[in-house]
Amino acid sequence: MIKQLRKLIRKNSKSQPTYRKSFIQGSIVAILLAITPYLFSVHESVPESRFWNTFLFTYDSKGWGNANLVMWILTGKAVPLFLLFIWFFTCRHWWYHAILVPIVMYLYQIFSLFNEDQSYFDEMNFIYMLPVMAIVIPSIYLIRARMFNKLNNADKTMQELEDEFMMKPKGIWGKIKQYF
Repeated sequence: MIKQLRKLIRKNSKSQPTYRKSFIQGSIVAILLAITPYLFSVHESVPESRFWNTFLFTYDSKGWGNANLVMWILTGKAVPLFLLFIWFFTCRHWWYHAILVPIVMYLYQIFSLFNEDQSYFDEMNFIYMLPVMAIVIPSIYLIRARMFNKLNNADKTMQELEDEFMMKPKGIWGKIKQYF
């Protein structure tokens, strides 16, 4: 009886750091999600003039003429991008690569925001997204086809097939390394 209690105590003491790590990571993600409404109002601290001077940098809004407007547009693009990154790195489904398409779209829009020629802002995003979509969409379709092929040939449930195709890297850094 005492030996079994000692084994149970050793087992719980080994698994406790993983629970603690998981709790800390979950708390960080929850805090980041909770502050997103405040990130939308960051632009209110930017002056409504062409130049925005801070102790770190000076921003010239050039073609826009209003730094507050540029930061309002930036927060409108950056906050959804931030939420998509959180979703991408925490998603455990087999289709999570599809989230790359809106991520690339928002990244392109943010980069084009600071381009000096603003005549084509938010236009022609589809052309620049074609390479990403050409890789992501067929790969997701092939995975889906393989799942349904196995589903028809086996007695597995859909959840078991999703678990089989699920990639489980160790943490966010492992997920990033998976792509590079």
